[in-house]
Amino acid sequence: MPNSRLRPRRSAGSGGGAAGRDELVSRSLQSAEHCLGAQDFGTAYAHYLLVLSLAPELKDDVKETFQYTLFKWAEELDALGRIPDLLGCYEQALELFPDDEVICNSMGEHLFRMGFRDEAAGYFHKAVKLNPDFSDAKENFYRVANWLVERWHFIMLNDIRRNRIYNAAIQKAVRSGYKSVLDIGTGTGILSIFAKKAGAHSVYACELSKTMYELACDVVAANKMEAGIKLLHMKSLDIEIPKHIPERVSLVVTETVDAGLFGEGIVESLIHAWDSLLLQPKMQGDDGSCEKCGKVIPASAVIFGVVVECAEIRRHHRVGIKDIAGIHLPTSVKFQSPAYCPLDSEEALEPYTTEKMSRVPGGYLALTEHFEIMTVDFNNLQELKSLATKKPEKIGIPVSKEGTLDAVVVWFVLQLDDEHSLSTSPSEETCWEQAVYPVQDLEDYRIKPGDHVTMEVSCQDCYLRIQSIQVLGLEHEMDVVKSFTKNEESPSLGNEAELCSALANLQTSKPDSVEQTCVLESTEIALLNNIPYHEGFKTAMRKVLSALTPEKLLQAVGTRCQSEEVKSGSGQNENSLQSARDPYYVLDVSEGFSILPIIAGSLGQVKPYSSVEKDQHRIALDLISEANHFPKETLEFWLRHVEDESAMLQRPKSDKLWSIIILDVIEPSGLIQQEIMEKAAISRCLLQSGGKIFPQYVVMLGLLVESQILVEESAVQGTECTLGVNIAPFINQFQVPIRVFLDLSSLPCIPLSEPVELLRLDLMTPYLNTSSREVKVHICKSGQVTAIPFWYHVYLDEEIRLDTSSEASHWKQAAVVLDNPIQVEMGEELVLSVQHHKSNVSITVK
Repeated sequence: MPNSRLRPRRSAGSGGGAAGRDELVSRSLQSAEHCLGAQDFGTAYAHYLLVLSLAPELKDDVKETFQYTLFKWAEELDALGRIPDLLGCYEQALELFPDDEVICNSMGEHLFRMGFRDEAAGYFHKAVKLNPDFSDAKENFYRVANWLVERWHFIMLNDIRRNRIYNAAIQKAVRSGYKSVLDIGTGTGILSIFAKKAGAHSVYACELSKTMYELACDVVAANKMEAGIKLLHMKSLDIEIPKHIPERVSLVVTETVDAGLFGEGIVESLIHAWDSLLLQPKMQGDDGSCEKCGKVIPASAVIFGVVVECAEIRRHHRVGIKDIAGIHLPTSVKFQSPAYCPLDSEEALEPYTTEKMSRVPGGYLALTEHFEIMTVDFNNLQELKSLATKKPEKIGIPVSKEGTLDAVVVWFVLQLDDEHSLSTSPSEETCWEQAVYPVQDLEDYRIKPGDHVTMEVSCQDCYLRIQSIQVLGLEHEMDVVKSFTKNEESPSLGNEAELCSALANLQTSKPDSVEQTCVLESTEIALLNNIPYHEGFKTAMRKVLSALTPEKLLQAVGTRCQSEEVKSGSGQNENSLQSARDPYYVLDVSEGFSILPIIAGSLGQVKPYSSVEKDQHRIALDLISEANHFPKETLEFWLRHVEDESAMLQRPKSDKLWSIIILDVIEPSGLIQQEIMEKAAISRCLLQSGGKIFPQYVVMLGLLVESQILVEESAVQGTECTLGVNIAPFINQFQVPIRVFLDLSSLPCIPLSEPVELLRLDLMTPYLNTSSREVKVHICKSGQVTAIPFWYHVYLDEEIRLDTSSEASHWKQAAVVLDNPIQVEMGEELVLSVQHHKSNVSITVK
C-alpha cells in the first residue's frame, strides 16, 4: 500500500490563515493514513479530497496514495451497487488529475463493466494519448475498439468498386431531381458526402452509435460540409417532422444490409421511412398524373442460395464423433449451435453465421445449382409490410452432385437503380461475407443427384430465416406421389411448393425420447471435434496421476514398517492407507463447455470439478457422466461451491489441494487470455506436491508475411478508395495492431521467413519467463513485410504438444499488422522486439 508522511509546504509570506490551513491539512493527512490502515477507504478518500482542495501543491506528493485510495473505494462502491457515487468519485479525481492516464483507464474499466462501451472507449483512448506506452490502456482500447468500430468498416471503405457504384447511383438520382436526402445509418458519412457533392440541397444523416456519430461529425467537418449535412445521433425510427428534419425528403440512401440482407433492420427502417419521412405520390389534374414521389437507394434486392459441402462449417456446427477420448456421447444429449436455435429460444441470435466462402479453409463443394430464394422491392411499401407477416414459403432444390449436406450459403444482388448493382456472391471480389445456414439434426447428411433439398424461407424478426431443411430421396418422392394420385379426395399437386409440403408432412417421426438440447458456440463444437486435444489431455492427466499413484505410497509405507513391530505401527499404517484412498482433485476452469472433467473422472480415483456456468451445460455433463456409468457424486460443479466467479481458484471445501488445475491460456480468437499469468500464480499455490497446471507452458511462434488483404482489413488506405473523401485519419484512430480470428491456412499472403519462436510463457516455473526479448528473423524471400501472423504450441508436458494452427484446432490465429510495410531482401535479418506485460504481448520491428 502506498503510504508516506507528508507535511504541507509553507509559503514565504504565510500568516495566521496559512498556519490554520497547514494545520488542517496536516491533520487530514494523518487521518487519511489512519483510515487507510483501518481499510476505511471511503473516509480516507474524503480526507484526501480535502487535502488536495486546500493544498493543491501536494498533488504530486500524494498522487500515488490517492490513486490507491480511489481504486479501493471504487471497488467497495461497485460491490455495493452505488454506481452514481462511484462515477462521482472518478469525476472528482479527474478534476484534480485531468491528465492522469491511470485514473482515466480505471474509469474506462468501470464504465465498460457497466455496459457503457462508447464512454469507456473515450477514457481508454485518452489514457493511450496521455501515455502511448501504457500497456493496460492500450489493451483495453484495442479490445473495445474492435467492438465500437467493427472491422468491416475498414474493408468496406477500401472497396473502391462498391464506393464508385453507390456514388454513381446517388449522383444519378440527385441530378434527376431528388434533391433532399436522408442517409439512414450513415456510419462515417460517406454516402451523405456523395449526395452533397452531387448537388443535393438538403442532406440529413442519422447514426445510432455514439462513436460512429462523432466520427461522422469529424469526417463531415474535415471535408468542409458541416453547413450542408445535418447529422442526427438517433435511430431513423425516432426521427420526427418537423422536430428533427423540416419536411419529407425525396431520397433515402442506406446500406444497412448485412450478409443476410435484412439483419441490420433495413425492412423496419424503410417501412417507417415510407410512412413518415419520404415524399408520397400526390395526384394532379384530371388526367390522374402524379408528381415525383420519394425513392430509395437501393431500389431492390434478389437473394440467392446454394447447398454446399464444407468440412470447416461442419466441424464448427455438428459434433461428428460419438466417443471422445473414451467418453461416450449419448444420443440423449443433442448439441446445437446458436444459428440453429428457434425464435423463442433464449440463445437465439442471428439465424446464420458468416463466412468469406472464397477463403474458407479446405474450400467447399456446391451440391446444387444456385437458386433464387426471394426478391424484395424497397420502393414498394406494401411489399415491405407483407414481408414480416408472410408465412414461410417452402421451396425444393434438386441435387446436382453427390456429397455431404453441410450448409445453405446465401448472398444477394443489391440493385441500386435500373443501371447500378452490387453482388455479394462468393465468386465476386467484394467487401461482404456470405450468410451461412448450417444444417443440423438430419438422420443422414449424404445426398446425391435425384434427391431434393427442401426448406422454408421467410423474413421474421428482421432476419432472413431458412428453416426445416430436409432431404427427400427420389424413391420416397415417387412413393408419395403414387399414394396421392390414388387418393381421389386429395388435392392435385399443381406446383413444386405443394409437393414439398406434402413430402415434408409425410416424413417419419422419431420415436419419443428424452433429449437435452445443449447450445454451444461454434468454437465449443469445434473443440468437441478436436480429437488430438482431448487425447492429449487424457494422456497428460494419466501421467500426472500415475506419478501420484497410491501404490507408490503403499510401497513407501511398507518399507517404513518392515523394521517395526506390527502393533506399534498399525495406527500410522491405517492413516497412511486412508490417505492413499483419498481421491485426487482436478479443477477445470476452461472457458465455456468442456468435457475434460469427465475424462479426468474416467482415470480412476478422481474427484473432478467443472466450472461451466449454464444450467443446460451442467445437465448435459450429468447425462454424459450417467451414460458412462459414473457414480452420481463423481462430477461436481465448482461454481456451486464458490460465491462468485472471482473466487474460482480456491481450495476445495475439504481443504484438500488440487492435483491438476486446467487453465485456458489461449482465446479462440488467437490471443492470450487476459490475466492468465495471474491465474497461474494463484494456481501454483493451490497444487499438492507433484500436482500440475495444464498447460505447463506455451510457446508463441510467428513468421513474416506480405499480405495486402491484412493491410486493407486493418486501416483505410488514403483517399483514393474513398473517392477523394477524407475519412482515413479519423476512422484509423480505431485501428488495432492485431487482427484476430484468422485462418493462416487460407489467408492470402506470401511467407517471407520461416517460423521462429517469439515468446515462451511458463505457467509452472515463472522464473523462466522474461518480460521482453529480441528475436532475429532470417529473410528467405524478398518482398514487403506487412504483417507478423502468430500462433502457439501448447505444451501439456515436455512430450505432449497441441498446435493452435493445426487442421483440427478449434483455435484461430492472429497477426500483428505493421503501420508501414518494410522492404526486405532475401538473406537479410530483421530484429523483432517482443514485449510481455501481464497477459498482453506486443511485437514491433526494430
